[in-house]
Amino acid sequence: MPQQGWKTMSARDAVPPGLRGLKRFVLRVQRFVAIPADDKFLLCEALIALTAASFAIAVLPFRIVVRLAQGPVANVSVPEQARLILRRRLRWAILVGARYLPWRAMCFPQGLAAQWMLRGRGIHSVLHYGAAQHAQRGLIAHVWVCDGEVAVIGGEAASGVALLAKFPPAKSSIEMDTPIK
Repeated sequence: MPQQGWKTMSARDAVPPGLRGLKRFVLRVQRFVAIPADDKFLLCEALIALTAASFAIAVLPFRIVVRLAQGPVANVSVPEQARLILRRRLRWAILVGARYLPWRAMCFPQGLAAQWMLRGRGIHSVLHYGAAQHAQRGLIAHVWVCDGEVAVIGGEAASGVALLAKFPPAKSSIEMDTPIK
């Protein structure tokens, strides 16, 4: 077997296999340390929300998870420009946080975490739950969260998905227009 010379070795080969995980961990810590403090707090909040959402989905009945998705909205008025920035930052934090968890936090935990974080900041978001028929995988479900007509998370994969439910559900026109006597 020909011996590898220093010119043919890649950077990956220079790190012993047992230390690759440690090197990756150190790089992640260095990246985390380099981001601004506000983003660190937001990322930590997203990690906690993703963990809580994943746990809730795994152990609680669906009807209770739905109640959690319909939690109260903070009594805060958020100007439109601040909403835009907030939506982008929350999306970033949830997507990055989901990538670094030791388990796969797919659309449902991401949507539930986004719902909690938005509603906690006074944004009346809606969690959408839908399904579609996929050629290779059969019936698939998908969750996405919108602030009004703007998808915050999961919206890019929602095309072709039939909406099954919204949480909280939209009020019917009868409820909105007719006062109770």
